[in-house]
Amino acid sequence: MSDDSGDLTRTGLRTLRRGEWDTWYGTLVRAFGGVPESAEELELFSSLTETDRSLGVWDGDECVGTAGSFSFRMTVPGGAVVPVAGVTMVGVAATHRRRGVLTSMMRRQLDDVRSLGEPLAVLTASEPAIYGRFGYGAATFQVNAEIDTARVRLSVPDGTDDVRLRYAAPGDVLDACEAVYARLVPGRPGMLARRPGWERLGLLDPESEREGASPLQCVLARRGGEVTGFARFRVRPAWRSEGPSGTVVLKDLAGLDPATEAALWRFLFGIDLTSTLAVRGRPVDEAWQHQVSDLRRCGPVLRDALYVRLVDVGAALAARTYQAPVDVVFEVEDAFCPWNTGRWRLSGDAKGASCERTSDAADLALSVRELGAAYLGGVSLASLGAAGRVRQVRPGSLAEASVGFGSDVAPWLPHGF
Repeated sequence: MSDDSGDLTRTGLRTLRRGEWDTWYGTLVRAFGGVPESAEELELFSSLTETDRSLGVWDGDECVGTAGSFSFRMTVPGGAVVPVAGVTMVGVAATHRRRGVLTSMMRRQLDDVRSLGEPLAVLTASEPAIYGRFGYGAATFQVNAEIDTARVRLSVPDGTDDVRLRYAAPGDVLDACEAVYARLVPGRPGMLARRPGWERLGLLDPESEREGASPLQCVLARRGGEVTGFARFRVRPAWRSEGPSGTVVLKDLAGLDPATEAALWRFLFGIDLTSTLAVRGRPVDEAWQHQVSDLRRCGPVLRDALYVRLVDVGAALAARTYQAPVDVVFEVEDAFCPWNTGRWRLSGDAKGASCERTSDAADLALSVRELGAAYLGGVSLASLGAAGRVRQVRPGSLAEASVGFGSDVAPWLPHGF
């Protein structure tokens, strides 16, 4: 949210105390424009905040900087679920920009993450230009769309008609929806395993975010007697002189198989009195994009989502698998976390990997930011090389590493934090 290339003594930087949360969070809200959140949102994020992982910078009695992290576990290529720090609630008072506030918090935070043994830190960026200098690379992307359901038709796979849908109160079927979500987590890099309390995020429904739409609605999908998926959405009625023109606003959709997913999408396309389906934050490889009759009338837009930072290069690269054999020496530059700087030999395949320091000659030279971007398999090392951000030293090593780092399933972050 702010740049801060100046200097600020670290004496005002400390861990949050529980009784200071209102003041601390108020600083964050003001940094993001000052629009107050609903009581429902405040209560949820107060309960989720890990005070021992939350930092504040204080100028006398005034809180002028905030930063926190959540203790998450994230799926990486190969299906392992790895501890990560979910960096969040980062803000600096406009009166204290360019005085070292942000840098001091990022420095302390990454030191703490390392001491906890978490090999990765992740975040979503309000302003993407800020976090590259701290070693974060854009690793996942998402699709937003405004689908003209009055003109676009959806073709569905065999078995779709076997799926049965029914309306349910979102809170009444929360456990069933969470069970579906939990089964999907190991199958897609970037997904976060839910910790207790985070399931409530799916039910968050402040009136301020509805923009004239209905309260949250939910349909549950069943196939063969088993709950296989769900969709949560709102409906925003609208009328023109020629007739109804409402909008379906999708919040969440999950299915355990292609037929369930197709049944849920078909339902959303066909809700009475609507002609638009507004979609936000969906995976870039989702099947509906190949099932629609006219992709142009869906208006898909690509946007960056999750930023990844390798806090411990060796542990992070050894935690995932590689879709093709790799044996490559990286020359890593990491000015902000100098313990990562140097040469690392990565040897791995689809069964496992090791990554250790080495004195062998480098095959590829790059910064930790590029490793973060490529880590989940959604950004190719070859494309980063073409952009001049990865330098090939040994001929052929870039192609080898790029193929190995890839993922058959696009990484995706299903919700913010």
